[in-house]
Amino acid sequence: MHHDSLQHFSDGLSTLVPAYVVSVIGSLIGLACMARAQGEPNRALKARWVVFGAFAIGGVAIWLMHFIAMLGFDVPDASVKYSVPPTALSAVVAIGVVGAGLSVVTLLRFTRMRLLIAGALAGLGVAGMHYLGMSALRFRGEVSYDPALVALSCVIAVVAATAAFWFTLVVRTAPARVAAGLIMGVAVTGMHYTGMAAARVSTDPSFPVPRGADAFDLVFPVFVTSALVVAALLWMLFTADDDALGEVA
Repeated sequence: MHHDSLQHFSDGLSTLVPAYVVSVIGSLIGLACMARAQGEPNRALKARWVVFGAFAIGGVAIWLMHFIAMLGFDVPDASVKYSVPPTALSAVVAIGVVGAGLSVVTLLRFTRMRLLIAGALAGLGVAGMHYLGMSALRFRGEVSYDPALVALSCVIAVVAATAAFWFTLVVRTAPARVAAGLIMGVAVTGMHYTGMAAARVSTDPSFPVPRGADAFDLVFPVFVTSALVVAALLWMLFTADDDALGEVA
């Protein structure tokens, strides 16, 4: 068995920049849904906005960002594939855990303790999605992790997610919400690359030839699906006030 170095930027910064931008876009939409839920008196509509926010943050800002960033991942002299089932499961985990975090601070009365719980749930959702997504890697070898860097990656995710929620719920101005989206983007990308720094690979020619999807073949349908989700959420955000006005009339 041979211990090898990893490449996280095999194509330069061409993966880091779009990964961060996508994460910020998903975060801004998700936090906007969260703010909309906070101001919605109808509990059913409030829950609907929470679900939308979970898809935006969990599905776009976290899940899509991860696989865009993974386009820059490479194990020298090894063919890297991705198993589809754990990849799909990682999306369910991200959306579900983030949704639970959003529910704590939007469907229940806001308190500082609930803010901390929500930030912890969302941050751990980021981390859980990352490491579950990494478990989908298939190559002739195996991955191990530096426990200290794994712990640091989780701390980064929890602290930044909590800060983003605080900006959205407590400081209710447009600049604060933009800042919250930028912070959430840092939470996701910072956690991702800290987690990747924790990874160590060992290649072994005796391992079977990997089976699964190539990175691009996996990212392309995910990207298209996420683009449709973003378009739908933006449409609902921009038309929600019109719908409300129509109901009043």
